[in-house]
Amino acid sequence: MTSSLTAYDDPATPAELRADCRETERRLALTSVTRNALRPSPSIRFEEHPQGLPKQDIDMLAAAHRLSGVLGLDLD
Repeated sequence: MTSSLTAYDDPATPAELRADCRETERRLALTSVTRNALRPSPSIRFEEHPQGLPKQDIDMLAAAHRLSGVLGLDLD
């Protein structure tokens, strides 16, 4: 049994399909993705980034246990 349906089989006319595409484009035109894409890119200049931020304290025992768990080792 063969089917006459294709991936693009649609009862709508080409004009209706174009109208659907235009409406979809209109609705998606001001999404956050579009707004973010139109923003200027962030600076890569060293001077424009915060300096002297405090470093996080690292609990060596917790870090060792975490690494051993990832590696499948038993430190006890």
